Amino acid sequence: MRFSQVLRPKQPGNARATAVAGAVLVVVFVAGATRWPWSPKRGLGLFFGFLATALFIFEMAYPFRRPKARPLRTAKAWAQAHVYLGTLALLAVLIHAGFRLPKGGLGWALLLLSLWTTASGLIGVWLQKWIPAALAEGLQVEALYERIPGLVDQLVAEADALMAGAHEVGERFYRTEVRPSLSRPNPSWGFLLDVRASRDRALEPFRRVAEFVDPAQKALIDDLMSIYTEKIELDAHYSLQGILRRWLVLHVPTAGLLMGLLAVHIFAWAWY
Repeated sequence: MRFSQVLRPKQPGNARATAVAGAVLVVVFVAGATRWPWSPKRGLGLFFGFLATALFIFEMAYPFRRPKARPLRTAKAWAQAHVYLGTLALLAVLIHAGFRLPKGGLGWALLLLSLWTTASGLIGVWLQKWIPAALAEGLQVEALYERIPGLVDQLVAEADALMAGAHEVGERFYRTEVRPSLSRPNPSWGFLLDVRASRDRALEPFRRVAEFVDPAQKALIDDLMSIYTEKIELDAHYSLQGILRRWLVLHVPTAGLLMGLLAVHIFAWAWY
């Protein structure tokens, strides 16, 4: 169910308009390539190069947007334009090259950076839709990323106080199997795909040890499991919110490098 929700466009009209615009660009390319020899240096090939450049420049303006900034005026509209026009920019790059592989090093660098920047942007869109849905669907604890280490310290103190009166089996279980992972945030990529499965696997040792303690201590183990469950959910938040933050490192620097090489490419074309 979550897969279908994530893949569904927030604004279907924008997705349809982008598909139509992309189809028009391809039709123009086919019509031009069948009538004239295709060259990135002149005619329609050059036009698509300028189109890709203009779209990339617009893409780079996204971080400098302001509330109610013209012409889009809302953050949602700016985000939609950033995603869909970025996709059209990559298509314009491919048409500019005539859907042929580049020959020089600069051409390969521009193509690969264009592909990576667009792909990492689309991955970011998926993450921004998938992760909030995963957190809301699978977890009961809510926490801000910056506060999680402090909340973990509070859980450790609570667990230490709880287990101070435990018998040997429970005390050894806590000291050797629980406290080492309880004492610090433990991020994991596994939370990205299935939050609840990761939690259930981590709680399995508690169910096993409950069979070997006397009934008076079983309630203590149950309370410890509740603390550890909260810790696992904090780990899930720490992991997934951290992925959202680190994703920008994969997207933004390469976009800046792409624009720098694009400036070199335009200068070389104008000079020679």
